[in-house]
Amino acid sequence: MSFSALSLNTQLVNTLAELGYQQPTPIQVEAIPAILAKQDVMAGAQTGTGKTAAFALPILQHLIADNENLKAPKAIRALVLVPTRELALQVQQSFVKYAKGTDIRVGIAYGGVSIEAQQAVFNAGIDVLIATPGRLLDHLRQGAFNLKQLNTLVFDEADRMLDMGFMDEIKAVLKQVPAHRQTLLFSATLDDSIFSFSKNLLRNPKLIEVAKRNTTAAQIEQRVYAIDSDRKTEFVSHLVRSKNWQQVLIFSRTKQGVDKLTTQLNQLGVATQAFHGDLSQGAREKVLQEFKQGQVQVLVATDVAARGLDIVELEYVINFELPFIAEDYIHRIGRTGRAGSAGVAITLFSQEDALLLEEVEALLDKRLPQQWYPGFEPDFNKMVSEPRRNSKAAQKQRAKKRALGGKKR
Repeated sequence: MSFSALSLNTQLVNTLAELGYQQPTPIQVEAIPAILAKQDVMAGAQTGTGKTAAFALPILQHLIADNENLKAPKAIRALVLVPTRELALQVQQSFVKYAKGTDIRVGIAYGGVSIEAQQAVFNAGIDVLIATPGRLLDHLRQGAFNLKQLNTLVFDEADRMLDMGFMDEIKAVLKQVPAHRQTLLFSATLDDSIFSFSKNLLRNPKLIEVAKRNTTAAQIEQRVYAIDSDRKTEFVSHLVRSKNWQQVLIFSRTKQGVDKLTTQLNQLGVATQAFHGDLSQGAREKVLQEFKQGQVQVLVATDVAARGLDIVELEYVINFELPFIAEDYIHRIGRTGRAGSAGVAITLFSQEDALLLEEVEALLDKRLPQQWYPGFEPDFNKMVSEPRRNSKAAQKQRAKKRALGGKKR
């Protein structure tokens, strides 16, 4: 199927051809016609499936058509809410690419940078705004703009926004947007919390699921290595150095864990940088650029900071520990194996994470066989012979550990 078959206009189709887009992805095939028809949409789609183009292209087509008859000054007619600064930048860049050759102006609002500089752009007039919830509210409270002319509201990575505790900010934003609008919700996972959240947001939405819920891409090879906790860092260093891996993304649960592992890997001769919420926006952008350019071999990140990262051809993801929230396993390994390319996801498993592994397996509805790496076999005298408890027990432990953590890391 071609993009023109989706009823996109010639200008957008030509732009996509220039960008090297050959045919639409499954999420684009399902979502673009529905959005063009001004239906509300609820879509389950992970990063790397082409979801940004799935909502950006039809939104731009509507705006291009509207601009032909628009005589009033520019006003924000499309708002895309995202959970993180990194995702905001990526979505903005996509809109700008697709809008090449049009008079559509795209603005961005996220924390960590001057609010005045952002307002200067808004004063010149914009059609589309990409924003994180907190900074959007800052601008609204300062009267930088209003959303009275809004036609389309998009929630991108809605599940992560809920996980990060943005519900109060979202409710405040909803009070400022017209009741009569098109609402599009995109989420990596479609669970009960998302359906509950969407209940009063969407009007007879088209439900789109391009893959079975809670699944991982078939092209991702998942390995679970049983290893003693005190040998994990040494093992990671061995893998990266002996196999000369480049662009390895490692997940750790906490900022403290990220910093500790980063220091240790650098001491072992592996060029490593940390990536978490305590870094300034400028520092995070610099680290990410160095990682993409190959100046940094390993990026160690928290789940929240890494969400929305768009790293082309990332081949290796390592779970230094399993996440407390099983769904985050899917988000983590979804950083690799994107757009049909192969990827390897490695989990370092120690006995204290037995219940967490059980939760991941229950979510995926399949076992993840453990294996040993020569020279790094676990100390069998330390291993607990007690069989894994049932998922209810695992859920209790997960809830307890989750309660000890904080939100918006």
